[in-house]
Amino acid sequence: MTKVKICGITNYEDALAAASAGADMLGLNFYKKSPRYVSPEDAAALARRLRAEMGSQIPLLVGLFVNEIVGRVSITMEQVGFSSVQLSGDESVELLKELHGTAFKGIRPRTTAEALDDLAYFAPGEPKNERLPSILVDAYHPSLYGGSGRQASTEVALAVKGKTPRLMLAGGLTPENVAEIVQAVQPWAVDVASGVESDGQPGKKDAGKLRAFIQAAKLTLWAT
Repeated sequence: MTKVKICGITNYEDALAAASAGADMLGLNFYKKSPRYVSPEDAAALARRLRAEMGSQIPLLVGLFVNEIVGRVSITMEQVGFSSVQLSGDESVELLKELHGTAFKGIRPRTTAEALDDLAYFAPGEPKNERLPSILVDAYHPSLYGGSGRQASTEVALAVKGKTPRLMLAGGLTPENVAEIVQAVQPWAVDVASGVESDGQPGKKDAGKLRAFIQAAKLTLWAT
């Protein structure tokens, strides 16, 4: 069954709605230029409330960073109280290694060749933890580090999937198209932010879209 990560969570109500709908991972964005930015203090409070509500059933919490130094990443994750990290900027494999298996890299390749080059470059630092993706493939955008609403190339995704054990796919996914894309690519996980938001409100999730997306992703049968 395909795993689902709901990214760009900014408030407790959306976190609880996503978790209750069956999300496997929740992403909190610590990139200050993002409209989905959440402060470490607010993230810590959200995480405490969610743990109190859900206990051991809480989804994996993932902190998203863009071009941040490793010390700041570590301090933020300790402050917030969780230890899974997504690096979505122009970070090096050395930084990935410094986080000791807790982090995975998000890439935004323009071509299949570029994707495979990125995959080979980051492979030495990819996490072995089977609760984390080996790598995340998002749609290319010249200026945005994810959350653009653009759809990732199926050709690129398939090329990467053939070379890595746990592909997470992002980029332009919605409740209406996720089943078709899961069927075509068969990724280990899918990641969505803007595709389940209330219209015109970045960072505010729509509960109906959350349920529809998670159900469509998880109930899609892969071809054998």
